[in-house]
Amino acid sequence: MKRKERLTVEPTAARTSPPLPDVSGLLDGIPGQRVPRPVTQPVEASPRTRRASLPRIPVPFTLSYAAVLAVTSFVAAHADPALVHTLHQGSSTDVAHLLRTPALVLIASALWVAGGLLSPFTLGFLIVLSALERRLGGARTAVVFLLGHVLATLATEVPVGLAVLVGHLPDSSLHRLDYGISFGVATSVGALAGLLRPWLRWPLLAAFGAMLLQDLIAFTDPLTNWGHLIALAIGVGTWPWVRRWSRGGSAVSGPDGDQTPRAAASPRANPGIPNRCSSSALAPCSRLVSWYGSARRS
Repeated sequence: MKRKERLTVEPTAARTSPPLPDVSGLLDGIPGQRVPRPVTQPVEASPRTRRASLPRIPVPFTLSYAAVLAVTSFVAAHADPALVHTLHQGSSTDVAHLLRTPALVLIASALWVAGGLLSPFTLGFLIVLSALERRLGGARTAVVFLLGHVLATLATEVPVGLAVLVGHLPDSSLHRLDYGISFGVATSVGALAGLLRPWLRWPLLAAFGAMLLQDLIAFTDPLTNWGHLIALAIGVGTWPWVRRWSRGGSAVSGPDGDQTPRAAASPRANPGIPNRCSSSALAPCSRLVSWYGSARRS
């Protein structure tokens, strides 16, 4: 009996044993093991990235051309007058040179400034070509400049050759000295006017045209003055092209010449949904476009 009682009492004693103390706070004192951090190798910048980080010249064509004109103007101001006259004569776009070496003299004549750096066309060159290059880029600005320079030169020299041929002018007119950048600048003014707002376009054309007409009325050099007006008209005639070039072919010109950007086309574009799908959210946007399209068809 005593043994049986002992057996029955032991479970009761086990059940009524005091609870174990709370040792959870002691775990905070155990230092955690250090996990080695992954070492990332520095990424070497690609040549394209290094080129993009270099400072960019805003108008490289205008500044490079201006540097060449500064050098030739310095030579014209400080070199021997006989040498300067020989250089000007060899660069002249007169009828005799146009018949023998047209490409050479058309380029060489645009390397000199008639009147030197103090000519008003020098300041106009810097302002107008800088503004035009910022809108069109260097290559297209060069095309506009050379187009006016070449066409206006031919428009003034070809009638001289014909007049000498029929006997209305003496043979000395075939060697008329003709060089400078004024034809290209006048064309650039006309082209730039087509990219400006109407409140600035028409006053610019009126002021510049009035200055050219005043020179023509003075009758000091009528052939060159007519060439300036022709060059300005050539620049105005380039408006459809320069307006397309200024927006990279993604603009529509309004009736007054203002540029209205055209929405970028997308193969998934829908007329009723703005095209805001980016590469990071392409899948949700494509599902939205598909759902919208099916809803409209139903």
